[in-house]
Amino acid sequence: MRVRVDGSEVSLRDGATLGEALEAANAAVSPGAVIGIIKGRGEKAKATDSYWLVTTKGRIRIDLLDTGLKDAWHEAVERIEGLEGRWSDSGAVAFGNFPSSISPGRGVHEYSRFDVLLGASGFESEKSQLIFIKRRHSAVYGVPSESRGIFARVVGGKNILDRLEKSDSILKVEPIVEWEDLTEKLVTSDMSFPLADGMEIYSRFEVELIQDAPKGAEFFLAATKDGALRVDAISSSYISSHILKGEPIDFEHREPRLEGAVTVRTSGRGLGHIFIYKADRTSNPGHSVVGRVTAGLDLLKLASPGQRLTAKVRPERFMVLGMPLSDAMELARSRGIEPSVDGYTGDDAVVIEQNPPTTMEVLKAGKVSLKAIQSSRLVRIELYDDLAPKTLDYFRHVVGLKERPVGPLPVFFVYENTVLFKPLIDALRYKELLPENKPTGPVPAGSIGVTNQVAKRTGLIGVKFVEDRRYGPSGEKFEGTNIIGRVIDLDKLRDVKEGEIVYVMEEKR
Repeated sequence: MRVRVDGSEVSLRDGATLGEALEAANAAVSPGAVIGIIKGRGEKAKATDSYWLVTTKGRIRIDLLDTGLKDAWHEAVERIEGLEGRWSDSGAVAFGNFPSSISPGRGVHEYSRFDVLLGASGFESEKSQLIFIKRRHSAVYGVPSESRGIFARVVGGKNILDRLEKSDSILKVEPIVEWEDLTEKLVTSDMSFPLADGMEIYSRFEVELIQDAPKGAEFFLAATKDGALRVDAISSSYISSHILKGEPIDFEHREPRLEGAVTVRTSGRGLGHIFIYKADRTSNPGHSVVGRVTAGLDLLKLASPGQRLTAKVRPERFMVLGMPLSDAMELARSRGIEPSVDGYTGDDAVVIEQNPPTTMEVLKAGKVSLKAIQSSRLVRIELYDDLAPKTLDYFRHVVGLKERPVGPLPVFFVYENTVLFKPLIDALRYKELLPENKPTGPVPAGSIGVTNQVAKRTGLIGVKFVEDRRYGPSGEKFEGTNIIGRVIDLDKLRDVKEGEIVYVMEEKR
């Protein structure tokens, strides 16, 4: 039997499973991510009345009309792909030539903006043309007299129409099957799921980031750093991820939110939410467009809240924070980027800053400046997401670990067996620190504590070198302490001094 995996046809034995199909297609799926499966679209596509025409200027959607030319279009549709512009003027643009079954006439007819015609050059059906009307006018286009050649209307991508010229071409024709008409569609992570002939399988979606939004592009790369995007909410027109909710991000690029657009909410309610659009919407001053889905939109349409979707993002992220300096420089050169180093360059050097900070800016400049420190000053930590999720939202925000793998922690005070840190970012105005995961017994050495709102020094972060039966790591009583994790490299903190900046890197267990 034959199935399609991410658009490519794969031959399988009868009764093959989803896992076999993915293996045959070399499709890698992020751990815990779901796969989309659709059955029966092929037959419905043959009789559809809606199409996307992908041109060199963008996508145009046409809907067929009941004018008697549907059959002529359906017979010719496979010949439309690859057509080049034949002529263009202020009133219309034509693509051709191709053979069709129309009966050309010589009459003059009146047309309106957004009409789509089947006409013929020299009144010969073998030289048929696809004609788009840009403005109202009358003309002779060699069309069938009974319908004036009109068989469709432009209903999507209307702004593209005025930009089409003779130098353009039609790259692809995509039949549109309305989503509600597809009754056999599902998502699963069950690799033993049995497949049937003709099924379409979507293991991932792909996004192309845009140069005009370098900060927003980096924001999306941070959200998909583990190769997947978490879905938190859906509507009829979008899916959204709240993994970076509340994180500030600059507005950079405004354009219509067409199907497949990726945006970041830059102000107001939903700050930091990422949206991917399943239907066209107008532009919005609170939504910065950062990329476009280039493949796998059907997987996004199938998604539900709580699911993870495998994401392939281009360009790949350039982020070397936390890497050994030698490895970071080798990686940079392998991608055609010339690195330079600021600071420590010993054999044990690790990178804690890169400039420019975003992937798009680094790639555009073709060079990057790296700041490195001794590995003894980079401290690994483990965080307890299941025990203190709200406090960790605060901690990762003020340390910068939501978007980067390494973050700074300034040493505020050192006494006896305790080190206190005061974050560079003051987030207490907009982040609550309610009691969460308070100690109920002796606190082990190396535990990381954050002072909650019960105590006066809310937001301070502390670590102790010894077990304590009375006070938390930040020096507060147990009711004023939230335990968020532990320091793996505890010995690296023993000689720190007040005013020093310690860099921390989260290690997943």
